[in-house]
Amino acid sequence: MNRIADNAMKILRLLPRATLILMLLAAPVLAVPMMRADTGHRIEAPANKNRSVGFVLLVSLQRGQAL
Repeated sequence: MNRIADNAMKILRLLPRATLILMLLAAPVLAVPMMRADTGHRIEAPANKNRSVGFVLLVSLQRGQAL
């Protein structure tokens, strides 16, 4: 009976440590789906404006005045 009781006491002493370690290891894994679920706030860059046509017109007008 002592042998069974000793084994049970060892297990009961290790149980809180094992639970804490498992919780620390599982926390990041469980946090990932929560972070992916929040897609409501999305920051996007403003659209690039096409300014190349204005630059070409400016250069061609300056060349026309120089001649």
